[in-house]
Amino acid sequence: MTSKIPIQAPTSTSPAQVKPVRRRRKASALDVAYPNACGIDIGASSHFVAVPPGRDIQPVREFTAFTADLERLVQWLRSCHITAVAMESTGVYWIPLFEMLDAGGFEVHLVNARHVKSVPGRKSDVLDCQWLQQLMSYGLLRGSFRPPEDICALRAVWRHRDMLLSYQARHVQHLQKALTQMNVQLHHVISDIMGVTGQAIVRAIVAGERNAATLARLRDRRIKADEAEVAAALHGHWRDEHLFTLKQALALIDSYGTQIAECDGKLEQLLAVLKSHELPQDGLGAHKRASSTRNSVGFDARTSLFEASGVDLTRIPGIDTSTALKVISEIGVDLRRFPTVKHFTSWLGLCPGTKISGGKVLGSATKPCANRAAQALRMAAFALRQSQTALGAHHRRLCSRMDKPKAVTASAHKLARLVYFMLTRGQAYVEAGQDQYEERYRKRVVQNLAKRAHEMGFDLAPRNPSSIGSRT
Repeated sequence: MTSKIPIQAPTSTSPAQVKPVRRRRKASALDVAYPNACGIDIGASSHFVAVPPGRDIQPVREFTAFTADLERLVQWLRSCHITAVAMESTGVYWIPLFEMLDAGGFEVHLVNARHVKSVPGRKSDVLDCQWLQQLMSYGLLRGSFRPPEDICALRAVWRHRDMLLSYQARHVQHLQKALTQMNVQLHHVISDIMGVTGQAIVRAIVAGERNAATLARLRDRRIKADEAEVAAALHGHWRDEHLFTLKQALALIDSYGTQIAECDGKLEQLLAVLKSHELPQDGLGAHKRASSTRNSVGFDARTSLFEASGVDLTRIPGIDTSTALKVISEIGVDLRRFPTVKHFTSWLGLCPGTKISGGKVLGSATKPCANRAAQALRMAAFALRQSQTALGAHHRRLCSRMDKPKAVTASAHKLARLVYFMLTRGQAYVEAGQDQYEERYRKRVVQNLAKRAHEMGFDLAPRNPSSIGSRT
């Protein structure tokens, strides 16, 4: 038996006790920002494309990654009257399709995969492209920064050169291993095995020379170790297998050196295409570093970078020619895509993060970012630890207040701001000097102390007014 629940009769209430019923407003629908948008889920072998419903009998189609099918994909999007395209940056598989769509006049948005990973329902390629199309139509996706085509070409060659340098460095380690296995302790008497002395001795060994005294005579006069010490380090047992390995490593190092030289020639050609400024009549002045490093490019990159950007980034302490070339190859010379310097430093991943919940700051660490330009600026900031400049003094003051990695990031953030203002305003960097920075910092500290003393009812007076100034 089911129990019956008695229903109470409604009690009579006065009109004053009756609360007015408020009608809930319907939630306003999202405005459609891109009515002619499509979403593409990028894959290694095929791409799934979704267009708005009603544009085709089959609004979701799959196209293979072959060039003929990509051309058919572009034609199908034109027949569906698509103007905006959203795709994820999956590996390097998006590059051919992106270039074809960009050349075809489409507004292509390259989307970070982290921003669209919360797909409702079961995850599949079909749902991914439909979710991209839906988000893109409402304007909820932002495209990643991609420099112009001429900068992309410069960036590709520079990254390839970096890869060749890393491969060459591996074979230098193989060369060092072969010498160690033969008990040739050359690295104990010279600082750089691939310097002038090191290369002369290694090439003589590969050519067949085994006499330690003869090899020691190849030392450069700037080597601190004398000829007897170098000869003692060159006594070893010359086994054929290790000599063969040494010969192979040296041949690979030379081969990569030839390839790197070809990259330098290509970089010079690409920078010549970007030339849009003329050198000043008095020239760029003396370079802050007389001698070039081993991995620097084999042409006058400083002049080429000025002709492309109109400013000399190497005037900034810590930034050499290689760093400036790497930064320009990553961000280009036109930064109008970033409205303010805060947008630029946020894209680099160098600004403090904002993580607040319930009015409480949960963290302010910088967001994880694998930006190559930011890595170059961090290396430049790390080089400021011994710089006798205003930026060097600023970096050392940061190191005294916080740990070294945070200080390097903060100094890299300051370098990024300088780069942004120089490229956007065309202003030259003016070095204030370490002494002027220290004086400004001392005055700021004295003003803060005087303010604190005044708040507590005291007056701050200098110990020696003649040397510091009038009474504060």
